[in-house]
Amino acid sequence: MNTDTDDHVVVLGGSMAGLLAARVLADAYERVTLIDRDQLSEDGVHRRGVPQGRHLHALLARGRRVLDDLFPGLTDDLAVAGVPSGDLLDNVRWFVSGHRISRINIGQSMLFPSRPLLESHVRARLRKLPGVTLVDGTTVTGLTSSDGGSRVTGVRIRTGPDTESVIEADLTVDATGRGSRTPAWLDALGYPKPATEQIRVDVGYASRSYRLPPGTLGTDKLILQNWTPARPYGAGLAEQEGGRHILTLAGLLGNHPPTDPAGFAAYAAQLEYPDIHQAIQQGEPLDDPVAFRYPANVRHHYERLSRFPDGLLVIGDAICSFNPFYGQGMTVAALQAQALREVLSTGSLHWRRFFRQVARVVDVPWSIAAGGDLAFPGVVGRRTAKIRLVNAYLPRLHAAAVHDPTLSAAFTRVTGLLEPPESLLRPDRMLRVLRRQRTA
Repeated sequence: MNTDTDDHVVVLGGSMAGLLAARVLADAYERVTLIDRDQLSEDGVHRRGVPQGRHLHALLARGRRVLDDLFPGLTDDLAVAGVPSGDLLDNVRWFVSGHRISRINIGQSMLFPSRPLLESHVRARLRKLPGVTLVDGTTVTGLTSSDGGSRVTGVRIRTGPDTESVIEADLTVDATGRGSRTPAWLDALGYPKPATEQIRVDVGYASRSYRLPPGTLGTDKLILQNWTPARPYGAGLAEQEGGRHILTLAGLLGNHPPTDPAGFAAYAAQLEYPDIHQAIQQGEPLDDPVAFRYPANVRHHYERLSRFPDGLLVIGDAICSFNPFYGQGMTVAALQAQALREVLSTGSLHWRRFFRQVARVVDVPWSIAAGGDLAFPGVVGRRTAKIRLVNAYLPRLHAAAVHDPTLSAAFTRVTGLLEPPESLLRPDRMLRVLRRQRTA
């Protein structure tokens, strides 16, 4: 694919991965058409195609930098719209492995927007770009191809019960998320499906918004209580725009929070630390709890394929979807868009190069999420020696981090995708953990 001569690209899916891919592709193609089956309102409203949008979201500092690079001034606009921001460690009350870790300002500011508001701001910016068209209320029913299926030439769409047509494209990008049909489309074209890695976690979420008295959380923008094998449920209470706070309760391996108000409050009361339950008792509920289910972490290894049609790429959750509790999804989507831009900058967009680049982006957050979930004996999956070592070591690091902000900073920089997980095993950090254990 020579990007100097390509004319039209179609992006399937208007969630964050699709929006950011469309923004990058607008620099390389004359026309970009983004298609979504939902109605894409400019108002910050929830939509059916983003069921996780009703739950707590955070944009890590690394993702924030990518968004500001793609849309200069975007996060300033979000601040004007009332989106809270705070340091990843200094303004977050972290409870991990049953310990409240110490804090220090690490200079990594993250955002706490509602998902609908963030997407509406990105869509508004995208609509203003020359050559970009957003088509909503439209279902993609399949791919079109030429040369015996060697090249994808566009998509078939349906806008009504009896209204079908074809949109031709030099490049089609699948950003339709976990429900991606690309594996089935590949099979229909005579190509092998990608190898798929799956770790079943059976996670359930329930979220509710509150109006809390000013100062309830002090300077904290988020209270995060992580789950543990002994207590397979956790929670996050975060400030949002509009003077609201959102509480998301999460349970692993079928320990799902209820959605009736009394049961929701009782679930919050069983958390190991009382901070979140005490906070919501002071507040006024603004809505009823809503549920979301996440059955498994899933990764499709497109980078391992030896054959793949030209004119087609896959991005975002359609490649790899993580347990949302780790808060990495939107940042990983941004980093994949950045990888797409880097491949485009070479002047030749080839599927093999793109998928290998994206695999490198996905490797670290996948290891964090999958490795963390495999700490639970009931989660079925392959536990390498490295995973077993890290899962035995992390609770000791968290215990030491109660009194050692250097270790707190190291841990949060890994969760914020600023450093690789291996950095926690540096000899100087392991020595700090050992010394704390000896003095405990």
